[in-house]
Amino acid sequence: MLFSGRLPRGNSLRRWGLGVSIAACLLVGTESPAKQSTATSAAISVNQLPIEAQVVHRQIRTGGPFAYPKDGTVFGNRERALPVRPRGYYREYTVGTPGSRDRGARRIVCGGREARTPETCFYTADHYNSFRRITP
Repeated sequence: MLFSGRLPRGNSLRRWGLGVSIAACLLVGTESPAKQSTATSAAISVNQLPIEAQVVHRQIRTGGPFAYPKDGTVFGNRERALPVRPRGYYREYTVGTPGSRDRGARRIVCGGREARTPETCFYTADHYNSFRRITP
């Protein structure tokens, strides 16, 4: 046994190694179900968004103008908090925070082939820690 300081012998060693290999693959090769379910199940309507986010959402659909140079740039989704898509699918936009001296934490991230006609959009008020899908 592992806890006794000795490794199992023969077939037991193979079974132990197979079990450890499977467990490692499951841990390393999976997306965070908690993050995925949060992004896809929690929804917010456009009317429920803060006024600043409603304005940005309209600007996305009309092609701008945007207040920040980084608006419309690729969102990498490195944490895989949103459904996995090819690089370049998601773009991020800043939602201004009243009283903030910088871009703040609020963003809208939209995905689709065309920036003006996104297939889906998400809102985050906490700099990508959680997302809510925007519904019409």
